[in-house]
Amino acid sequence: MGKWYFKFGILLVTFMGMVCQPNTIQAIRIKDIADLGGVRPNYLIGYGLVVGLDGTGDKTNTRFTVQSLVNMLERLGIAVNFNDVKVKNVAAVVVTANFPSFAKAGSRIDVLISSLGDASSLQGGTLLLTPLRASDGKVYAVAQGPVSVGGFSMSGAAGGGIQKNHPTVGKITDGALVEREIPSNFSQKDNILITLRNPDFTTVSRLTSAINNRLGENVTEPLDAGTVRLMVPHRFRGRIVELVASIETLEIVPDTAAKVVLDERTGTVVMGENVRISTVAVSHGNLNIVIKEKDNVSQPLPFSRGETTVTPESDVSVREERARLMVLPSGVSIEEVVKALNAIGVSPRDLITIFQAMKAAGAFHAALEII
Repeated sequence: MGKWYFKFGILLVTFMGMVCQPNTIQAIRIKDIADLGGVRPNYLIGYGLVVGLDGTGDKTNTRFTVQSLVNMLERLGIAVNFNDVKVKNVAAVVVTANFPSFAKAGSRIDVLISSLGDASSLQGGTLLLTPLRASDGKVYAVAQGPVSVGGFSMSGAAGGGIQKNHPTVGKITDGALVEREIPSNFSQKDNILITLRNPDFTTVSRLTSAINNRLGENVTEPLDAGTVRLMVPHRFRGRIVELVASIETLEIVPDTAAKVVLDERTGTVVMGENVRISTVAVSHGNLNIVIKEKDNVSQPLPFSRGETTVTPESDVSVREERARLMVLPSGVSIEEVVKALNAIGVSPRDLITIFQAMKAAGAFHAALEII
């Protein structure tokens, strides 16, 4: 028994030490909160055909699928009659891909295949050679190969069936071959733009100081809340990759504005750590209304000429919980706010209404964003 108390005491002390530790803000790498100007992927799109389907392709009245199949066969030297073509094993699809930065000719990228017509499944199909174009109309890659759906769809002749995942959308890993490169003079640049994903003046200032301290000279110029211009030092001219590698792993503490995000559809509430409130009293009470419907059957007397009738009856009851008043002092942290509101039984959906009322009263010092 004494050993049990001793072990429990050690566990309790350890737990209290973990709880009572002060909150520490973790530093984040620059590469995780910022991007290099001009270094970004590009979108590619193409129109193609998936063949080899087991009767799950587009219907016969899908004219653009039939026309595409006829045009392909004619280019292959096969003359066919438009009205004689059946396309139940063929599906028209849209092929999309992300063309990564610095992709070179001969490298491979993943492609996503989405049904364009009324095909029921792309399972077991093969994508035919499909050119992928960018917004400038030029072909940068070509895609071809077996489509991986990762699901299935089965139905019976009398209707109904079973479906797993989404069988009209598939993927081909490394299914596109890069044919054209995007010209880049990245290694010859004399300045680099670093853009924050979440613009903030304080974060930009910390980013500027961290880079200057690492390189040992003032080579950065903050342009606005989201952009920093880095002048390439002379010792790194022609060695931009080495320069970027030396600064992207620097760690800084990003600063954010106080914000609360509310999702009224799901009752989700996400709050930042900088949310503060002024002294305010919160009253919380629930009004529960219960409506029960039942049907009463009225039988006529024996040997009478009356008819049996059904009469509806509603039973409505109203119960209001006792409202409780909670005082939240000025300047409390978000942890204390949540703890105080949980103490009076506030649900996430009630939090949305309470925060909106506190904002209207001028006691809530944070931005409310409703999605």
